Amino acid sequence: MQQLTLSLGLERTPFTIVDDETGRIVYTPDVVDEPTSTAWFPALRDTMPWQHERRPMYDRIVDVPRLIAWFGPDDALPAELHAPKRAIERFVRARFNSVGLNFYRDGRDSVAMHSDHTEELVPRSPVALLSLGSARRMRIHSKVRPRRSFDVLLEPGSVLLMAGAAQEHWEHGIPKTREHGAPRISLAFRQKPT
Repeated sequence: MQQLTLSLGLERTPFTIVDDETGRIVYTPDVVDEPTSTAWFPALRDTMPWQHERRPMYDRIVDVPRLIAWFGPDDALPAELHAPKRAIERFVRARFNSVGLNFYRDGRDSVAMHSDHTEELVPRSPVALLSLGSARRMRIHSKVRPRRSFDVLLEPGSVLLMAGAAQEHWEHGIPKTREHGAPRISLAFRQKPT
């Protein structure tokens, strides 16, 4: 297993994790400056229509371990999301028509390893994840064996970009932790077919 860990404060420039036929995954710190990302966090935390979901898993219904908000192509985007969307579109040089938000209230909140549903996206379009609040570790691993695996510490104001065939060949998730237990919000900007 190939393992790479990017640690807080060590990597201050864009870092290409994968760039081959399996897709492109790039981590860039400081896309949004600290005062701005610090201001955006409470604005989103306090105004988004957060939902607590339950989903079937195996033979029972379980709580989704985070709060969720979602705005698709036909939804009016709240004013608090206009500036983050503009910043990400300028950075990625792409237009996005949907955003999914996850609110990790503490280290017990998480998201299991997954890839985005490609049938719900414009084929091979970029997905840009903006992090606000506390830094949290993301695990990225290949779907095929021998498994390539990376841990990336997603800092506030950073963007993780997944493009090309990345959703077809890679999974990502935010594991539970005691180490980084403060609240975090992630914004996943996507291109949905209209």
